[in-house]
Amino acid sequence: MHRYKSIFYCMVLTGILCLTLFAYAQETMSIQVKESELRATPSFLGKIVIKVSYGDRVTVLEKNGAWRKVSLKNGTQGWISSSALTTKKITLQAGQTNVQTGATQNELALAGKGFNNQVEASYMAQNKKLDYSWVNTMETFKVVPDQMSAFLAKGDVVPPSTGGAQ
Repeated sequence: MHRYKSIFYCMVLTGILCLTLFAYAQETMSIQVKESELRATPSFLGKIVIKVSYGDRVTVLEKNGAWRKVSLKNGTQGWISSSALTTKKITLQAGQTNVQTGATQNELALAGKGFNNQVEASYMAQNKKLDYSWVNTMETFKVVPDQMSAFLAKGDVVPPSTGGAQ
């Protein structure tokens, strides 16, 4: 009987150790863009679960290419692009203005492709005869996810489940 108790206690201690190691293995990260969304699937076309803001802390649960499944403190889970995350802990204090100067998700995507305000200004300076009025007008268009989904459905377009190349 004593032997079975010893085995039982060893199993309980091993279980506690495994759970502790699992808890430490989860990575906590911060949202590094002004605003982003957690999505139901790892895709920019996935249904928006909830919006997150600069400095919000999330726990990474799973990785899928350039996407991370994360959990908020309140238990809400969803997928977010890894480009919106940083390992740095962002602490906002009263009077800070760096929230307004943080990069947006679109700015990060453009910067990743090598396009930023300086590149645009240089291109415009080299091509002064080109008319940029339509480009500027198009930049003001806002397409909500429901409109994008309707457009894709009308054209029988089925986006990849992972949101594109990984």
